[in-house]
Amino acid sequence: MKKLINEPDQVLSDALRGVAAAHPSLAVNSVERYVARAGGPTPGKVALVSGGGSGHEPLHGGFVGYGMLDAACPGEVFTSPVPDQILAATKAVSSGGGVLHIVKNYTGDVLNFQMAADLAGDAGIEVQTVVVNDDVAVEDSTWTAGRRGTGATVFVEKIAGALAERGADLSSVAAVAREVNERSRSFGVALTACTVPANGKPGFELADDEIELGVGIHGEPGRTRSKLVSAKQIAEISLDAITSDLPLSGDVAVMVNGMGGTPLIELYIVYAAVADYLKARGVTIARSLVGNYITSLEMAGCMVTVGKLTPQLTNLWDAPVETPALRWGR
Repeated sequence: MKKLINEPDQVLSDALRGVAAAHPSLAVNSVERYVARAGGPTPGKVALVSGGGSGHEPLHGGFVGYGMLDAACPGEVFTSPVPDQILAATKAVSSGGGVLHIVKNYTGDVLNFQMAADLAGDAGIEVQTVVVNDDVAVEDSTWTAGRRGTGATVFVEKIAGALAERGADLSSVAAVAREVNERSRSFGVALTACTVPANGKPGFELADDEIELGVGIHGEPGRTRSKLVSAKQIAEISLDAITSDLPLSGDVAVMVNGMGGTPLIELYIVYAAVADYLKARGVTIARSLVGNYITSLEMAGCMVTVGKLTPQLTNLWDAPVETPALRWGR
């Protein structure tokens, strides 16, 4: 497997050097391994901290900036960040308003963020935690108790980040983050596996004519394997799974997310099928994202995420954001 790397054990450190060089709006701490906003925290503002294994770029470091995260903690590829790393980031962005940890529901992430939150509390920093668990594919998975946290993470970070930017208190920011998570669902499909650099071989095997329905963002097994079907059928399978769990009506936000190895033209073909499916059922797509937002290295496939909007959530979605991976309104 060919990779654009120097050494397998230097992937994260080399990537952080690249992030620092490419984005002067970010402050990259290469020793304690976190990414924060350059210029330091805003006094009194609720700070948002997230993180997880690397390999999902632009999640999470690409969403650090005005209107979203204050800091992100990248672990090694597909490996949770450690508590000391999370604690260092939490302390770095704390400025008196408290800190919200946004955590995808993977066992290592949940445990390590909880330990960091406890240590931050001992240091006098108020921390609340929101666990994202939007994946409807499976109830329990290889690395989780309960549902996996996937695409809704972007929705949570964007909307909660906007409210924090307006000066809301920690409880209010945490409450809107939980609301977004509760109103969002995701389903992913893999056409190929991905290769962790340190392993040097694909994480699982799919025949040339097979796809994995309900795959996790680390390549965890989904609901079933199927023969390759059309983009329209993949959209229908994904949305049938989502709507059977969360009935949809009114305005929604939709993200058709690439897993890292899917051309944008194919994602737009899937999005067209998603739009047709929802329109036929009287659901209005009010806001949308199409592209690579939560990847799985070079996995080919897509993930569909749908979030039910309210006027308040739409207003917060539309609020200005300026990060390396998401920006509008400024």
